[in-house]
Amino acid sequence: MALKPESTAPFHSVQYALRVLEAVSKHGGGVTDAQIARETGLPTVHLSSLLLMLHREGYVEQVTGGAYIVGDSLVLLGSGATRREALQAKLQQTLDHLRDSVGAAVYISRYIDGEIRVTEVADGPLTPAVNEWVDFRSAAHASAIGKCLLTQLDQNGRRDHLSRHKTARLTSKTITNERVLFSTLDSQPATVPMLDLQEYALGTVCAAVPLTAGSTVGCLALSLPVEHAHRLRAAADALNRRAAPMVLSLAL
Repeated sequence: MALKPESTAPFHSVQYALRVLEAVSKHGGGVTDAQIARETGLPTVHLSSLLLMLHREGYVEQVTGGAYIVGDSLVLLGSGATRREALQAKLQQTLDHLRDSVGAAVYISRYIDGEIRVTEVADGPLTPAVNEWVDFRSAAHASAIGKCLLTQLDQNGRRDHLSRHKTARLTSKTITNERVLFSTLDSQPATVPMLDLQEYALGTVCAAVPLTAGSTVGCLALSLPVEHAHRLRAAADALNRRAAPMVLSLAL
């Protein structure tokens, strides 16, 4: 699998969060935000938002006097034999919460051994998952998940994938021209969610954002029925904000 050079770097916010967790872990009796700021060199404003996220996700806890200690999530994710089960439970819990907060089915997908794999899904009666009428592995050019994963590959990686999975026309909106597809992928800003506006299936709109931790190529995605398309932008922005905690779980 060929990655873009820059795609192997985790989000800056995740790098900063790891520095904060390292500082907290060194102080078993608790450490203040002022001390964390001194040890990490992070600006107070940036540190405050990170601590809020880490507290919300259970990575740190706040004790009497305002000091921070290691939280249950960090203890579980670092506990060897139970790490896999704890990570799975943490990801599913976060996905379930995200599903309920944005009112959409949500997914985690990874690019593994040259194929697209949807590894986690959170859906429900009011937030049904998209009907996989064409195998996602064969629809990278049309789905938000697939296009988001392809943006994280270099040109050779993309060509290799499309040599095995042709760009079939799934709807009238599907991009089937490889040159146009690659140009679209290259022009996609890294901080903007990738959208699928009925390119994969009529009646469904989707959004996806990268989940890049080390050499892992992945994405966080959501789907909505087209009658809720007016909510897609706000839901995609919420998806983007929630990506960092998931990358953090994968990076620990």
